[in-house]
Amino acid sequence: MLMWRPVGMAELRLIYESGLTAFPPRLPEQPILYIVLNREYAARISREWNTREKPFAGYVTEFEVEDDYASRWERHLVGDRACEEIWVPAEQVSEFNRHVVPPIRVVAAHFGEGFQGFIPDGLLFAGRTVDEQLLLFAQLLGEGPMDSS
Repeated sequence: MLMWRPVGMAELRLIYESGLTAFPPRLPEQPILYIVLNREYAARISREWNTREKPFAGYVTEFEVEDDYASRWERHLVGDRACEEIWVPAEQVSEFNRHVVPPIRVVAAHFGEGFQGFIPDGLLFAGRTVDEQLLLFAQLLGEGPMDSS
């Protein structure tokens, strides 16, 4: 069964670290992993919610779950007919991941007004915007200033 999950940049990084095979464990304040059953609804969440807070980026992941396993989950309508989800309790995320058919794919990206790209925490590019990272990289290569427009 085809499913979607809107995610922010931090969760997307963890998905990539899994080799695009799994969703990360829930944080203590996240009792469920909600999975969306409609791509347009997932895009709306990504666009309207994930882009409001730093780092102002939202992504829509698409993936398949084994049909027999997917059919076990109760569907929840959380708005109009298009707003359908399943809720995986935090303690069952590992089991859910075992039934995901890799890879998890990124099918859409949305960026808010304050988006500045990935800003690393450490090493040479720490705290620098994407434009600042490119300028520094060019200087390191001996190319001089780059036009970042």
